Amino acid sequence: MTGDEAVSPSQAAAADLPSAPPLDVPAEPLELRVRIGREVLGGADWLRSPGDDHGLGAWLWESWAPVLLGLGASRTELDAVVAGYRRELWLWVMGERTWVQAIQGLAGRLVRRLALP
Repeated sequence: MTGDEAVSPSQAAAADLPSAPPLDVPAEPLELRVRIGREVLGGADWLRSPGDDHGLGAWLWESWAPVLLGLGASRTELDAVVAGYRRELWLWVMGERTWVQAIQGLAGRLVRRLALP
């Protein structure tokens, strides 16, 4: 890049972001997706119950714990981010988002909220 080339604000912002932690996208938990949908459609208030993620946080912790613990993040912190991302995760439960879209978005939020390196 020469001194004559302009850097857009989005390019500058992207350069300042921390690199994403190596959080693999685990296989989609289809049974959990169906159960969450059934529970919520049956009256469970997933969007308003703090910390009630119907097991998704626990399921993700099984896959991501080694990386998150290595980065200094706790299960409680993961649960808080999952709880804050429930509206987006609901789109996955209802088939409006793919699993990969939902989990990549959640991983990005973890990076931003936990300021992971």
